[in-house]
Amino acid sequence: MSYRADEERYGRLPYRRCGRSGLKLPAVSLGLWHNFGDDKPLETQRAVLRRAFDLGVTHFDLANNYGPPYGGAEINFGRLFAEDFRPYRDELLISTKAGYDMWPGPYGEWGSRKYLLASLDQSLKRMGLEYVDIFYSHRFDPETPLEETMGALDHAVRSGKALYAGISSYSPERTVEAAAILREMGTPLLIHQPSYSMLNRWVEGGLLDVLEEQGVGCIAFSPLAQGMLTDRYLAGIPEGSRASQGKSLSPDLLTTETFRHVRALNEIAAARGQSLAQLALAWALRDRRVTSVLIGASGVAQLEDSLASVRNLDFTPEELAAIDRDAVEAGINIWAASSAT
Repeated sequence: MSYRADEERYGRLPYRRCGRSGLKLPAVSLGLWHNFGDDKPLETQRAVLRRAFDLGVTHFDLANNYGPPYGGAEINFGRLFAEDFRPYRDELLISTKAGYDMWPGPYGEWGSRKYLLASLDQSLKRMGLEYVDIFYSHRFDPETPLEETMGALDHAVRSGKALYAGISSYSPERTVEAAAILREMGTPLLIHQPSYSMLNRWVEGGLLDVLEEQGVGCIAFSPLAQGMLTDRYLAGIPEGSRASQGKSLSPDLLTTETFRHVRALNEIAAARGQSLAQLALAWALRDRRVTSVLIGASGVAQLEDSLASVRNLDFTPEELAAIDRDAVEAGINIWAASSAT
């Protein structure tokens, strides 16, 4: 059955301006890091993407090595885009990234011009697109001059293969440098994608201030702390979860102390009439410098629960104070090495 988007899709989510640009993002965006590789049924992926767009999610975020296998998410997205979303291309924001391991040899990762531009060409081919809306440097490369990495992003924009340039997991200091280099080239830095959640608050140590000063947007990934800030872990580590499979969340991080904090946050969520996930997303969006939060979804029900967070984005000072007592660092920032240099 051919897909026709819901005509009421733009009345359900707020949209926020990305820094000082002309671009707006939905407050909640959909990431394809997990659940869009070959280990998940294509029809489930289709259902999630369709429902997301019907509910106002206009931004789909990918990277070259999302899968499994590497490239799998882009291939699957490309098929679904061709079958369902091509008529809506001008209503969509599609982003991809390059920086982590993708193919063998010295040119298959990090931040060289060769790797970034070759990767972008491959991503466009896999997705069947002429351009992406945002192309990111996925991590800072300490061994490549920042001018080279930013020059590759500038070239991607000038060649028409990307509309905007972004960076991910850069430190505040490197973000200032990157923004200055791109500004001098005439291609403003649009957006930064850092990890940020109630259990991983590193961006509050200067990055958000830098982004505000530079006029750069912020889209927070892993706002649910790789699933820890959901109902799923309240009673321990369930079978089939990321922690049980060792997927980006080590069971060693799920300590008794962390569980105590998470359960306390869940009580605050219940008092607000929210699920724990909804509280976590609303909390991340409490700061207007956060343009969007990036969620994953294994199915339509999980997607709908997350998107319902926008129904209650307001907090009292008392609620924020109570959250602060349990929104503590849990050692889950596995991307810290990139932003430490």
